[in-house]
Amino acid sequence: MALSEREQRLLEEMERNLLQHDADVVAPGANRGLSFGSLVLGIVVAVAGLGLIVAGVAFRAPWLGVVGFAVLVGGVLLAMRRTVPDSPEDLAGPRGGSGSGQSRASFMTNLEDRWDRRRDERDERDAG
Repeated sequence: MALSEREQRLLEEMERNLLQHDADVVAPGANRGLSFGSLVLGIVVAVAGLGLIVAGVAFRAPWLGVVGFAVLVGGVLLAMRRTVPDSPEDLAGPRGGSGSGQSRASFMTNLEDRWDRRRDERDERDAG
């Protein structure tokens, strides 16, 4: 069943938006990772906050529970904090490595080429 002209335009607009969004996600500055130190420290702080909440309930001190909740939220935020590499070398990984940055870029290039070929084949099929 063929798509109407309106549906085709809508689909093409959705594809453009998706490709734009993918470009934003795959942008060089978007490659951020979790810091192991921040993760461990955040977990320790969150557990301490949970302990304060339990202590607040045990000692019937609501203010201690509120402080514990604030510490717990702070610990979770600290654990989820993402770090950005300071330099492009940090982004590429260790020197002399396997070149995973290059293989990742070529992987994305291959995917884009395959996508373009499919679209071209579909356009030729629809035109012919």
